[in-house]
Amino acid sequence: MTMKHATAGGPYRVPKRDDRWSSIGLAAAMHAGLLFFLWVGVAWQNNEPVAVEAEVWDMSTQTAAPPAPQPPEAKPEPEPEPEPAPTPPPKVVAPPVEAPPPAVDPEIALQKRKAKEKAEKERVEEEKAKKVAEQKAKELEQKKLDEKKKLDEKKKLEEQKLAEEKAKLDQAKEDKKAAEKAAKAKAEAEQKKLDKQRAAEMARITGAVGAGTTGTAAKATAPRLDSGYVAAITAKIKSNIAYAGSDVAGNPRAEFKIEQLPTGEIISVRKIKSSGIPAYDLAVEAAIAKSSPLPKKKDGTVEREITAGFNMKDLP
Repeated sequence: MTMKHATAGGPYRVPKRDDRWSSIGLAAAMHAGLLFFLWVGVAWQNNEPVAVEAEVWDMSTQTAAPPAPQPPEAKPEPEPEPEPAPTPPPKVVAPPVEAPPPAVDPEIALQKRKAKEKAEKERVEEEKAKKVAEQKAKELEQKKLDEKKKLDEKKKLEEQKLAEEKAKLDQAKEDKKAAEKAAKAKAEAEQKKLDKQRAAEMARITGAVGAGTTGTAAKATAPRLDSGYVAAITAKIKSNIAYAGSDVAGNPRAEFKIEQLPTGEIISVRKIKSSGIPAYDLAVEAAIAKSSPLPKKKDGTVEREITAGFNMKDLP
């Protein structure tokens, strides 16, 4: 006959023993013998106690004065003292008989152990996951705090930058106002100076004409002009012309009549011939105003009025 292995075709099982009833009988016999010996011991100790007589003396009668002698009388006999009640024997309580533990199925024990291990593993994993979640929550909170701190710093820098720009704009406005005010005051001063010089020149010219003399005014209005003097004035004005649009056909020419003081300062400019290009005309007129004061002759005199022409192709 072939023997089958205990684990063949399934989990391991502890084989059942056939002597279970004999073990139970032997245990019952041992408990019965133990109870018999306990009963015999209790019955052996349950004997009647021996009576003991004792006489009680009052020690206070020894210190008292002796009584007076009395005639002899018959003394009553003392009553016998009651015998003390017998002390009951101590009761012996038999220890409880423990029932044999029930037989445990190995498969159930294995399943319980596996369930306990699984529960412990799940508990450890749950604690680990909880710690990881708490760590992530702390990191996220710290990240939010860092981002908020960066935003606050960025906002603070932007506000500081805006404040600095505003201060610069305000300062620029103040500087511009101050510069405009200074320029206006300077222009007014120059205009007053020119008006004063013009009035003085007109008075001088009027006085010279009334006296019939041939002074500086006569020389300034002479019909013949010094070519070198005109060339010097034209060259200075051309150096101040700022015009870049020279890609035109032909050679446009603009002519202006210039009125000046004896000091060479220009008091008026009038266009007498246009070049046909308004931008060029404006550039020439601005250059004339920029060239004040104009050069003088070799003898230090000037022409009160002079006509100058400017060809576009002759610009430097």
